[in-house]
Amino acid sequence: MSLDALIRQGAADTGVIMLGGGMPASELFPREALTAAFQSAMEDPAAAALQYDWPEGQGGLRQWVAARLRERGADVERDDVILTAGAQQGIALSCDFLLKPGARIRVSAESYPAALELFGHREAVLALGKEPADCVYLMDGIDNPHGSVPDPGARAALVREGLPVIVDEAYAELGFEGGMLRPLLADAPDRVWHVGSVSKTLSPGLRTGWLVPPRHLVERVRRAKFSTDLQSSTLSQMVVERFLANEDYEAHLVRAKELYRRRARALCEAVQHYLPDWRFSVPAGGFALFAVTEHRAEHPTADEDWLRTATAHGVAFDPGSLFQVRPPSGELAMRLCFSATDEQHLIMAVERLREAWRMHRAS
Repeated sequence: MSLDALIRQGAADTGVIMLGGGMPASELFPREALTAAFQSAMEDPAAAALQYDWPEGQGGLRQWVAARLRERGADVERDDVILTAGAQQGIALSCDFLLKPGARIRVSAESYPAALELFGHREAVLALGKEPADCVYLMDGIDNPHGSVPDPGARAALVREGLPVIVDEAYAELGFEGGMLRPLLADAPDRVWHVGSVSKTLSPGLRTGWLVPPRHLVERVRRAKFSTDLQSSTLSQMVVERFLANEDYEAHLVRAKELYRRRARALCEAVQHYLPDWRFSVPAGGFALFAVTEHRAEHPTADEDWLRTATAHGVAFDPGSLFQVRPPSGELAMRLCFSATDEQHLIMAVERLREAWRMHRAS
């Protein structure tokens, strides 16, 4: 059975505690407020929410994105913003302009699997560290899978280097401490392709994100989006726009960060106690921690075997190899998500992992 099939099997089994998937807490979804926003959109006499729209999307929502970036120091206007079907489409549109077959794109040693898969489909070469590259993909603010903040020196060096950069801020609003960083877009607007989304903060089902390309390319990107899907969902955009106009988004973020901070603490303490063979960095935000152990059977199906054993014990996770560009020899890794699971079940899940790990090591 493939890794994908194993992951799907675990997600479908109600007896399995799911620590994979990177899903937000469903109890944080502002259902009543989103319902009110939906009703407001549907009551529009012109029925605009049900009509076609321009490829760049709703002006009010684009203005909101631009204003938030200006608050952080970037020179962004409404017409610089293109609304997308989530952050993934923003990354894909950026690749249309930056990645020709054989182009080298620098990534972190562990990174967002869907982006890595996309780069592979574009026949790009993945570069690490100081290896030569034509462009860079960076998860800024809070990264995935570690939930860590970027090194300030590395960010400054990236600006000085002068390469085009796809900056993915999918988790940037979910740092546990302090405010958001000055966006790289503010310091290199001619080279940064800025990607954002409300998937992690409001709802992934809304599929609402944005791309701010270099200003001189906005019109070309707009035409590229038009040729791909005509437009992103008008209805979703109008629901988000009305929600933001009538609700306190910052207060919503405060509640989300506090919930995720508590769950992160519970998971970290449980892993430290029950899985001492596994090491990890305490996440500074986001949805997950990334744990690594040196105890690994040297065969191609090590990830599958470990996930299969864990699932049989009632817990599932994201195998580390999905995130690793070049999986280190002799190591096994896993991403454990705390975001969608309460503290009691997080502890229960790690207790199950302890028993699964004992069996796996004995096999």
